[in-house]
Amino acid sequence: MGKDKFLKGALILTAAGLMVKVIGSVNRILLSRLLGGEGIGLYQMAYPFYLLMLSICSAGVPVAVSIIVAEKVAKNDYAQAHRIFKVTLGLMAVFGLCFALILYGLAGYLVSSGWIRDSRAYLALVVLTPAVFFSSILASFRGYFQGYQMMTPPAVSQILEQLVRVLVMIGLAWFLLPRGLEYAAAGAAFGAVPGGLTGLAVLTWFYRKARKEWKQRIDEQMETVEESVGSIAWRLIRLAIPVSCANLLIPVTSSIDMLLVPNGLGRAGFGVEAATTLFGYLTGMAQPLLMMAVIPTMSLSASLVPAVSEACTLQRTNEILRKTTSALKICMLVVIPASVGMWILAGPISGTLYGTMKAAPVIAHLAPSIAFLGIFQVTTGALQGIGKTAIPMWNMLFGAVVKAAAVWQLTSVAVFHILGAAWASNLNFALVALINIFFLYRNGIPFPVRDSLKILFASLCMGMAGKAVSVFFMAKGGIVAALLSGMAVSVLVYALAVALLGCLTREEAVQLPLIGKFVRRFWN
Repeated sequence: MGKDKFLKGALILTAAGLMVKVIGSVNRILLSRLLGGEGIGLYQMAYPFYLLMLSICSAGVPVAVSIIVAEKVAKNDYAQAHRIFKVTLGLMAVFGLCFALILYGLAGYLVSSGWIRDSRAYLALVVLTPAVFFSSILASFRGYFQGYQMMTPPAVSQILEQLVRVLVMIGLAWFLLPRGLEYAAAGAAFGAVPGGLTGLAVLTWFYRKARKEWKQRIDEQMETVEESVGSIAWRLIRLAIPVSCANLLIPVTSSIDMLLVPNGLGRAGFGVEAATTLFGYLTGMAQPLLMMAVIPTMSLSASLVPAVSEACTLQRTNEILRKTTSALKICMLVVIPASVGMWILAGPISGTLYGTMKAAPVIAHLAPSIAFLGIFQVTTGALQGIGKTAIPMWNMLFGAVVKAAAVWQLTSVAVFHILGAAWASNLNFALVALINIFFLYRNGIPFPVRDSLKILFASLCMGMAGKAVSVFFMAKGGIVAALLSGMAVSVLVYALAVALLGCLTREEAVQLPLIGKFVRRFWN
């Protein structure tokens, strides 16, 4: 497997992603209790427009910068790597300011035209505009560090940014609540501004700390061919636009459920209240579990991009194959058991986390999406690393069309109802994952089919053992005990099955962050 920095980087980003999710979950609970449904509604009316503007402006920048910087670092051209960063920083400052002003100018129109139905959300939208500027600059810094495969600075900045954001949100919402929900919602929205400033301050500190070493490398460099600003800008845009468009397709795909699922359930004979409840089981309970489960593969993808780009620049075909295969194998080791685990423990998960067993069928039927989405994320990272950034974009667009058709057909059938929407997501992610795998094959990168089958068998053994234990405790009325015991037994059986089936060799296990030190000691 080799001593790859991208594995350590993926672990760092995963830890950061989980912490950010936990902080965000606490924030949602506290803010909901403080503002209530109406206040949260005002906040949610403004926030999606901010995210949309941010996605258009800068979503693809970290990937684009990391690819180009990784190429320059691979050639030991540190001067050009730094020049690319400075050009990107200038461009994103201009773009960030322009898009912030555009959002500010559109705020009144969005309210008057009815896009935002409650005029009280105007203030929340306006106070979000400075965050567009700061987040755009942040994207440049994150891409630069990722290009050097330094994942600690982006990870720390994300955690502190989220922490400050949440503290300010809760504090301002509480302070402004006596003036009315309009001001409290605006105070909560404003938290994105000091959060962005904090993230920027943290990355600036890391940049100043590393600048001495980078300057020394630049000074020791013999010669360099300086690219023009126009050439750098054009390459950045060419790489960033497909990634940004792919990011824009994520909310579009999510909106398919919002627009089509309730209507489909209505055609299946469900009333408005029943359809809304079923929709809540899908989007409010099952889908957040899905997104939590794929944080490791999302991090693995982000870390894989510069690693593959570096190897591609040096024309090291064997290294590209090794790193991509390693990433895909680790992906399968994570997402297949996660899918099986969510399927067999859906009941205890639903009862423990949400206080109802009614969401269990939706959680179980959405479980395959964990594996398919995880594979799609990692294969997307590999394709982006070799410069094929447009393929995942067109792939996602095709998948969104297929999903819309599947949702329309399946949810209107009474026997499927909300489960049809879950299987539409499974079909969508499976399709886009397979297309990505096909294009990797086209570029000489195979998928580890044999290892995946071994991991699948190990996961099924795990699932049977975990299910048996959870059913035993469920029969005694202990939902929490069923979940915890089922998880504990599943982990033990899975680890044993992986070892017995040879899913992971000792040489591969030694290279894994954290786990490697234990393997060296106990696996001889």
